[in-house]
Amino acid sequence: MQVNVRLSAGLAQITGVARLQLSVAEEATVADLISQLVEQYPGLQLRLGHAVAMLGGTHVARTARLAPDQEVAFLLPVAGGNAGLTFTVSV
Repeated sequence: MQVNVRLSAGLAQITGVARLQLSVAEEATVADLISQLVEQYPGLQLRLGHAVAMLGGTHVARTARLAPDQEVAFLLPVAGGNAGLTFTVSV
């Protein structure tokens, strides 16, 4: 079956494209899809280990089964912090 893959900007830099269409087995899971992506794009291995998989706008486990023509988005978590910076707001 065919599934659509959408990659966040950090992942798309590695593949050169933000959207892919891949053929996967009928009973494929998100983990199977990740394995296939890493096989085609070895540079994704480290980052996909931290990526959040989303189906229909919902975070899903790697054990989630895929459906034909479904779009799977992989988003990298964003970390933040103030790095010791201080801000002053005047009112």
